[in-house]
Amino acid sequence: MTDRLAPDLERALRDFAARDTVLVALDFDGVVSELVDRAEDARPVPANAAALRSLTGLPGVHTALVSGRALDSLITVATPPDSTLLIGSHGAERRLGPDAPPLELDQDQRAALADVGTVLEEIAARYPDSWVEHKPAGRVLQVRLAATEEAKRQAVAEAEAALADREGIYPGHGKDVYEVSVVRADKGQGLELLRRATGAEAVLFAGDDVTDEHGFARLDPRTDVGIKVGDGPTAARFRIGGPAGLAAVLEAVARWRR
Repeated sequence: MTDRLAPDLERALRDFAARDTVLVALDFDGVVSELVDRAEDARPVPANAAALRSLTGLPGVHTALVSGRALDSLITVATPPDSTLLIGSHGAERRLGPDAPPLELDQDQRAALADVGTVLEEIAARYPDSWVEHKPAGRVLQVRLAATEEAKRQAVAEAEAALADREGIYPGHGKDVYEVSVVRADKGQGLELLRRATGAEAVLFAGDDVTDEHGFARLDPRTDVGIKVGDGPTAARFRIGGPAGLAAVLEAVARWRR
């Protein structure tokens, strides 16, 4: 119901929904789903999944998931409708249609990726309950389950120092992760790609992590709606408390489109 929305957010959503062609783009982890310790255990909050489905197929509405996850992982845990556009690996991977080509790396990128993986695996082995996630274009040092906050900081600092002088890699930070990609991409670029592909006059983007700030920075405050999910500094104009509040946002947009 709209009475669960802050008045300024409700006004912005009404204006957004009144546009002829719109894009609703959502991060997955911590937005559509709750954050979990093991990435493979994440699933959409049922109300969020239902609300996203209610938007899918409405005239003039395009939906998308914009995630740091590898594309295959995103599809597995999110089970999105076929018409939902997908951005994975922070923009390095994308599914904009059924015939979208897979990501292909050149020889230098493959060599750099193997090198990064070796370095991060050695660091993870020194910190119990840390591990390295493999993505098509990157490797991710996962420290969420490390024993202490100091261990998390130290593991990431070691990784930063070990890879500081490498060329052809693009490091970044997220919540309890240190990710290194061999493809330059971010969620802001992903949103711009989706905007062009859909011809959207306005974009709604919701995200929770520091990597989502690239997306918020690309939004036009005159037409677009940026929603920070949870705590932390942000460039987004609006904020909701957590994934449990997302369904009300999506339901409001769907209702005002009908």
